[in-house]
Amino acid sequence: MSFVRALLNLRSLRWKIVLLVGLACTTMALTVGVLVHESTLRRSMHEGAGKAETALADVVREGTTAEPGELPDALLRQVERDGRGTLYVDRAPAPVFWAARTQGGSLYATRVDMTADLLTRQALDRHMWKYSLLTLGIVVPVTILATELPARRLRRVARTARRITAGDLDARTGTRGGGVDEIGEIGAVVDSMADSLRQRIATEQRFTADVAHELRTPLMGLVTSAGLLPEGEATDMVRDRVGVLRDLVEDLLEISRLDAGAEQPRFRPVALAELVRESVARTGTTARVSADGAATAETDPRRLDRIVANLVVNAHRHGAGPVEITVSDRTITVRDHGPGFPADLLADGPQRFRTGSAERGRGHGLGLTIACGQAAVIGAELDFANHPEDGGAVATLRLPGEEKGAPIA
Repeated sequence: MSFVRALLNLRSLRWKIVLLVGLACTTMALTVGVLVHESTLRRSMHEGAGKAETALADVVREGTTAEPGELPDALLRQVERDGRGTLYVDRAPAPVFWAARTQGGSLYATRVDMTADLLTRQALDRHMWKYSLLTLGIVVPVTILATELPARRLRRVARTARRITAGDLDARTGTRGGGVDEIGEIGAVVDSMADSLRQRIATEQRFTADVAHELRTPLMGLVTSAGLLPEGEATDMVRDRVGVLRDLVEDLLEISRLDAGAEQPRFRPVALAELVRESVARTGTTARVSADGAATAETDPRRLDRIVANLVVNAHRHGAGPVEITVSDRTITVRDHGPGFPADLLADGPQRFRTGSAERGRGHGLGLTIACGQAAVIGAELDFANHPEDGGAVATLRLPGEEKGAPIA
């Protein structure tokens, strides 16, 4: 099926190669045809002139003279100028080769029928065209088949590059040893790029985990010390900043666990609308929750609560009220009425420590990253978009069906 789709793509490299080969074959056939035609015509004219001269010699020996009015004007001018001449005339009823000369004050002339010669040349031209088209009809399909192997290799490299772009860093083209041609070199470069990218991401993940663990011990000391400070405005500011720092470290630890694949879900039946309302209440924010029936899903309630809480907090922090949450079947949609998600987030997904444009407010850019990570753990899909009418941010969480989790009791 993919071969058929590639074959129908008229803009593909395959058809450019086929077009180039077809043009080359056509040019060669035309060049050879013209050369053969001209060579055959010159030989025919030379042989026709010889036959006409031989026939004229016989006429002279016989003494049969000719009248000037019987000869073509061009031939008469040659005879008047040079005393003799030959002329090929291709007119109905048949092509002829004239020969004439003056001798002893008399005009002698004759003509030779060139019909057989003309038919031979026309047959040769037809054969040249026929076999040129036959050759082109063979070369083009063979070229199409011959380009399938490199085209297939290029498509495999493209598929691998798309998988790497989508986040599958284990995808490889299968090229070994750097390849023996340009396509092999491209595949080897793509594999090398994926190896380098995976190593860089692994280094970043290890750095995040190390920083979070190293900060956790002194942070606990700061939390304890802040609790011992006397009450006052300055103390409240210190405790607030320490609380922000504690949340940041906890988020970093959670991301490091998600990166390491250490998180294991525990599925059980969950009433989605009730869980969403409880999650909103725990965030200390407000949101309008509407549920379409008593939606229930088999999922991990703790991780689902974490996802919903992060989406709601993000909507309040970077968007504008009112925040609306819709629960329908296994789908949870969180919408705000702010400026919407930035273009780079819609294109590349959430990036840690990136909050988009300045008007989207403060934060560390970890909330949506954690939400995506927890969604992957429970097998859910989390999509981000902007509302088509007012441009508000819309986050849609689609929980998996029953076959993705444990059977519902």
